[in-house]
Amino acid sequence: MKSSTLRTFISVHTWVGLVAGFCLFIAFYAGAVTLFHEELHAWETPLPAVAVPRQEPQALIDAVLQAHPKAKEDFYLRMPSEYEPRLVLEFDDRHFRLDANGKLEEFKERSQLVDFVYRLHYTAGLPRSWGIYVLGVICILYGLALATGVVIYAPTFFKDLFALRVGKNIKRMWQDAHNAIGVLSLPFHLMYAWSGAVLALGVILLAPFQYLIFDGKLLQLVGQDISVVAPAKAAGVAAPLLPVSRLLAEVQRQAPGIELETLVYHNAGDANGQLQAYGHLHQKTVASMAAVALNTSTGKIERVVMPQNFSAGTRFLRSLQSLHFGSFGDAAVQWTYFILGMGGAFLFYSGNLLWIEARRKRQKLVQPRSGKLMAQATLGVCLGCVAGVSAVFVANKLGPAGQLPWWEERSYYAVFFGCVLWAFARPPARAAHELLTLCALLALAVPAAHWWSTGVNPLLALLQGDGVVVGVALVSLLFAALYWKMARAVLHRGQHGDPHSVWSLRMAPPVQAPVQQRAA
Repeated sequence: MKSSTLRTFISVHTWVGLVAGFCLFIAFYAGAVTLFHEELHAWETPLPAVAVPRQEPQALIDAVLQAHPKAKEDFYLRMPSEYEPRLVLEFDDRHFRLDANGKLEEFKERSQLVDFVYRLHYTAGLPRSWGIYVLGVICILYGLALATGVVIYAPTFFKDLFALRVGKNIKRMWQDAHNAIGVLSLPFHLMYAWSGAVLALGVILLAPFQYLIFDGKLLQLVGQDISVVAPAKAAGVAAPLLPVSRLLAEVQRQAPGIELETLVYHNAGDANGQLQAYGHLHQKTVASMAAVALNTSTGKIERVVMPQNFSAGTRFLRSLQSLHFGSFGDAAVQWTYFILGMGGAFLFYSGNLLWIEARRKRQKLVQPRSGKLMAQATLGVCLGCVAGVSAVFVANKLGPAGQLPWWEERSYYAVFFGCVLWAFARPPARAAHELLTLCALLALAVPAAHWWSTGVNPLLALLQGDGVVVGVALVSLLFAALYWKMARAVLHRGQHGDPHSVWSLRMAPPVQAPVQQRAA
């Protein structure tokens, strides 16, 4: 390859990585956390101290429809699970359940911790209405950065793949770590760049074909691949609502072995009323989603969707979703994705550090302003995200019981923007040490806050067999130790490292007067 062509690829890789890197760091760091969505839901909202008696969906449906007839239009039930044993009915953002005496009660979700961190994953903290589309575009740039990175690294692939040269040459060490992580996890990153763009921008990408080629009928053709079945329009004719036990028995006959998760009702009590039952099948396939749609007054089956009868489009979309969210393979896949996700966050952080090192003037104490600004922005955004996510966990345990969602969201943004401001107000080396110390302290505070709030320390949780509490505590302590070690390393480099760097804390030596002036 010509040197001019290689320089072009390096330039594209660098600038695309810089443009996309900040958002992708937040997306990967938050996404790695939300891989354990169900488990963390049990951590954010501890399970009842006493066993929850089994409740039949019919009693909850009858109670809600009697108290709120408008709910017939659209409502859905979240079925009990290992980490949420209570049956919940939702409509119009309102939540209902039956208490221990079988009386209907409306309640608000105690916490939004996992949902908020998940929202960070697909919006990077931007407003939800358009943040997801920004992330979709970022994923396209991400794919371009991966492609150019492969072209750049290919000539030395086998020679430098497992090289990690630790020494005085900081840039080479970061380069080796960046290249090794990027190449070894390349299939994972390609999948995320592709799936992220499709899931975030899929409908927008279809728009030109919808009107220019398919005369406005494309969405009708692919509709059954996107959703199980289109909700039927109300007939305006009243019809008895079949007992849910009978409807679920039919669902089990059509999809044997289905583990139901959600029941979605449309126009209950109408002749065209519809139930969509969603769940999973335990089988060795990436996409294990199954769904059955049937009429709520006659029990007539409208559609059955199972892995065995997936269309090509459904198989593609459901498999892509499963790959993106790691919803297959249980704990082994979750932890593998977690490690790869954190490695991806490091990839974007290290890419920015390499850009700063590449522009360092070796023989000048005064470095280019661009390097200092990039160092401050990288510290503020990346470490602000790290500290902010830990702050959300702490707020979940220490915030007022009735206002946890408010405290969780605002704790993140307060810490995040506070870190950004601090990074720009302090020299980069000082800010790095101080912000990494903050990250360590907040990570350490997560298990401490849980202990303070619940009275259950990690050792007691281990004896009780509570793997979720133990897992959160161990990961938090591991990350706290890592951030503390990084903080000490940054401080040591600032005090004893190369003075010709934005990371140096060493002062320029005083300029001595000429000999003849001193003699005078």
